[in-house]
Amino acid sequence: MTGTQLTSADRARLGRRAQWLAGASVAYNVLEAVVAVAAGVVAGSVALVGFGLDSVVEVSSGLIVLWQFRHRMPETRERQALRLMALAFFGLAAYVTVESVRSLFFGGEPETSPVGIALAIASLVIMPFLSWAQRRTGRELGSATVVADSTQTLLCTYLSAVLLVGLLLNATLGWGWADPLAGLVIAAVAAKEGIEAWRGEGCGDGCCAGPVAVALPEIGRRPV
Repeated sequence: MTGTQLTSADRARLGRRAQWLAGASVAYNVLEAVVAVAAGVVAGSVALVGFGLDSVVEVSSGLIVLWQFRHRMPETRERQALRLMALAFFGLAAYVTVESVRSLFFGGEPETSPVGIALAIASLVIMPFLSWAQRRTGRELGSATVVADSTQTLLCTYLSAVLLVGLLLNATLGWGWADPLAGLVIAAVAAKEGIEAWRGEGCGDGCCAGPVAVALPEIGRRPV
C-alpha cells in the first residue's frame, strides 16, 4: 500500500519507522564522521576527511527527517526538507573539490590508513541494508524526503567503495594521487545528489504522486 491507500494506523506505524531509521542513521554516521575525519587528519587523506564530512551530511539528513516527522503534518515540510538536504550536499561538494585540487597540485603524499580501510569496509557492509529499509519505508509512505535520505545512505555505500579503492591503491602501490582523485569522485557524486534533491527528484516510480498526511500519535509534544 502507498499514498492514499494507507490507513491512519499504517501512516503512524511507517512514520515511527522512518524516525527510528533516521535515528539509526544519525547514530552510525556520527561515529563514522568522528573516526573518518580523525583518521584523515592523521594520515593527511583528503578522501578520508571528505568521507567524514559526507557522514556529517548524512547526520544532517537524518536530523532533517526527524524534524519533518515531528510535525503533525509532515508533508507540509517536504519541499523545505529536500532543499536543506540539497544545500548540505552542495557544501560538501564545494569543500571536497577545493581540498582535492589543493592536495593534487600542492599537497604531500598521504600516509597509509588501516583505520580508514577498516571503516570503509564496515560501511560497505552496513549501509546497503539501512538504505534499503529507508527506501522501502519512504516509498510506502509516499515521502520524497525519506527516499532522499535513503539515497544519501546509498551514496555513502558508493563513496565507501571509492574511498576503499583510493586507500588501497595508496597503501599497496604508493599511488598518493589516488586519494585526492577519490575525493573528486566523492565531490561529483555529492553535487549530483544535491541537484536532484533540490529538484525533488529521486523518489522513483510514482512514490511521490501527491502529499501524504502522516499522522503521528501525540506523545506529549506540540507541533512546531
